Amino acid sequence: MAKRKKWNIGDRGADPAAIDAIAGQLGISPVTAALLCKRGYRSAAEANRFLRMESELLHDPFLMRDMDRACRRIASALSDGEKIVIYGDYDVDGVTSVSILCLYLRAHGGNVDYYIPSRSAEGYGVNAEALKKLREEGAGLIITVDTGITAVAEAEYASQLGCDMVITDHHECREILPKACAVVNPRRDDCPYPFKELAGVGVAFKLITALEMTLRGQEGKSAQGFLTALCRDYIDLVAIGTVADVMPLRDENRLIVSMGLAYINRSARPGVRALLDASDGSRSGQRKKATSTLIGFTLAPRINAAGRIISASRAAELFLTSSETEAQKIAAELCEINRRRQYEENKIVDQISKRTEELGPESDPVIVLADEQWHHGVIGIVASRVTEKYGRPSILISFDGELGKGSGRSVRGLNLVEALSACEDCLVKFGGHELAAGLTIRREMLPDFRRRINEYAREHLTKEAMTADLDIDFELLPQEATLRQAEELELLEPFGISNPVPLFVMRDLTVDTVTPIGAGRHSKLGLRKGKDSFAAVCFGASPAELGYAGGDPVDIAFNLNVNEFRGSSAAQLVIRDIRFTADAALRRKEQLETYEAVMRGEIPCSELPEREEFVGVYLQLKRSFPEGRGVICINTLLSDLILSPSSSGLSYVKLRLALDILHDSGVISLECSESGEAGMERFGITIHNLEKKVCLEQSCLYKRLTKQAKMNTQG
Repeated sequence: MAKRKKWNIGDRGADPAAIDAIAGQLGISPVTAALLCKRGYRSAAEANRFLRMESELLHDPFLMRDMDRACRRIASALSDGEKIVIYGDYDVDGVTSVSILCLYLRAHGGNVDYYIPSRSAEGYGVNAEALKKLREEGAGLIITVDTGITAVAEAEYASQLGCDMVITDHHECREILPKACAVVNPRRDDCPYPFKELAGVGVAFKLITALEMTLRGQEGKSAQGFLTALCRDYIDLVAIGTVADVMPLRDENRLIVSMGLAYINRSARPGVRALLDASDGSRSGQRKKATSTLIGFTLAPRINAAGRIISASRAAELFLTSSETEAQKIAAELCEINRRRQYEENKIVDQISKRTEELGPESDPVIVLADEQWHHGVIGIVASRVTEKYGRPSILISFDGELGKGSGRSVRGLNLVEALSACEDCLVKFGGHELAAGLTIRREMLPDFRRRINEYAREHLTKEAMTADLDIDFELLPQEATLRQAEELELLEPFGISNPVPLFVMRDLTVDTVTPIGAGRHSKLGLRKGKDSFAAVCFGASPAELGYAGGDPVDIAFNLNVNEFRGSSAAQLVIRDIRFTADAALRRKEQLETYEAVMRGEIPCSELPEREEFVGVYLQLKRSFPEGRGVICINTLLSDLILSPSSSGLSYVKLRLALDILHDSGVISLECSESGEAGMERFGITIHNLEKKVCLEQSCLYKRLTKQAKMNTQG
């Protein structure tokens, strides 16, 4: 599991009268009513408006600065048959932005092509070489989507080439904007647009909306019904890009995603339909209902994989094709590419975990690591996992020769773009958001950059900010974790930033079983409390990484959802965090303190292991690690040993001492891999092949502990 989180548990009954009124008048459960109340809807009327999205609307696109100029220039290019090239980013937001604008302009007779740079060869953002190539191929107008807001020099170069640019973007703006025909970005300081948090594809959709209004006006056509038609044709891709880019689902983003999910579920375009089918491993013949979670965790990784491993253009072609056969072929390719991406990602994560743990907990507040062998396309995902695990910002850099391309992820409390700006002279270029950014750096500048960004972090990043928080709605009772309740929670969709998936806590559960799923990368748990039993899953943690075992008393933080399998549905708990119950944690802490006091010689050893217990520990290690190496979790090892007849009386203290004595005797080597919650300590272990029998009683540690015990008895 990731670094231990602080649980912030909300008060379920803060306004019981409002909860009762909402539940009664809307005919929903008290749980759903409490969630609505907690999100600020304190009356049945307010809650109903939220559920029906009666307060959300699509704002006038011409409120965006430069939108009128952008429309005039693009309309002119369409009228004159000028070659237009759409220049997009290689992530899901960029691919969907390219796709909707390309489809729209082609539908209006435009001479349109698109260009998505290679992540590995060109890196993030607009580059001069690409502009030169596009101009040589006849481009008269280049429209950027989801990129370009920092391309000051590149826009000037395009002008020198005689090529106009219209820039549309949603990333943070710098003080100086590019000089282009139009710069459309709601984050501009001088932009009066009322909603600043559109995705890049959201800005592209507003451009399409404004263009449609402009073209209809020029042709003397009525504007009636045009927005409904645009939504029917493009809103599914706008929703996918918005969810994938983790934009706040409030205001018009919420309406965009809600409408998009509805269109996907009713009649998805060939590419989306093919990807849904190719991603569904159930083979039930019944496609899963599209939700924001399905987009974020199933569709988006497969779309992203194309840009990370081969070319994002392949994903764009999935959305541009009208052929069912071609769509199915591309979707299958993307799923295979995603499997390759997962392999590369897991390999890099293992390497980084070892390197980070070697540095120790007192190392720099920002993890900055680099390597020549890392695939540049996956280091952004790896950075997310590293930041999640260690609760620290991370920047990972893949070098090719003297130039390195990096991806960074941050924590609340450290704006990554501002941190990179403070080190700007160390970088070739950079850009991104508060919590995620990309950069390019020269090899010789890496030491200075690592020092400078950590100096900035020490000044601006508080210890509290580096403690991962889990904001939990409230405690759920066992009898409330039902299929009916899980289905009712879907009323609150779409979920995302500003409207998170409901998160609950349940206490005093007992673990019955822990089994691996998903090729061993995830865990399935059987849990019970009294007469109630629950099926739960924990993604991203194998049983060994999870560390909990049968019989453990635990509290869990979880999402409640519907698990559909082979045509049947059941409630499922998706574990977000798990820990020992308070009583169990206290007992483990006391045992750890006893063990540490014994090792310091402060108290006598009253639990020295017997010989058969040493044998039991050694044999269990041999069974667990037939190749002689691995990582053990004290809790799972202890659980396995308790089930063994020869070691059923083994305690935490005895186990720790047995391992230390085996290490001291040269039978095994132990190296602390990860500390944390008492009982969940992890150790790297090597089992040595010894040529002769070892007398454990001759171990220095064994003799010292025995001597301490005798002195205490004599005293």
